[in-house]
Amino acid sequence: MNDMFALNSTDVRNEWSFVMDKAIREKPQFIKRTRDYMVLTDIHFLEELLTAYTFTADCYIEDDGSFTLALNEIDLVENAQTKEEAREKLAVSILEYSEDFYKEFNYWSSSYNRRTHIPYVFKALILNDVEKIGELVICQDGRT
Repeated sequence: MNDMFALNSTDVRNEWSFVMDKAIREKPQFIKRTRDYMVLTDIHFLEELLTAYTFTADCYIEDDGSFTLALNEIDLVENAQTKEEAREKLAVSILEYSEDFYKEFNYWSSSYNRRTHIPYVFKALILNDVEKIGELVICQDGRT
């Protein structure tokens, strides 16, 4: 982190409203506290940062004609009679998983095989809408 851009945490505390206004109306603010660096930003900016993150799911047609969607980014699988129903169930699972992940963030974010879930978790939490999350699930033919 370039110290040239980082505000001292004491200064931030003393000018909290001013710094908040800048973070929301102008640009993200980098803050330094001892050896720790952080970013204060508007939620819409974070949403913009995460636009590149979408969800991809392998789609399998089962012997009974139902559809199984297996999410690639997070180990979630859902099955339903139609692809759209499976996508909606998967979107619900993504949001529920994201909420659980965030509730126990220290635990899950320190897990080596779960750290890569973080941008997807934040994406789902920011959207907080099953329909919007479902629209981001790109279905592709499952491998046989």
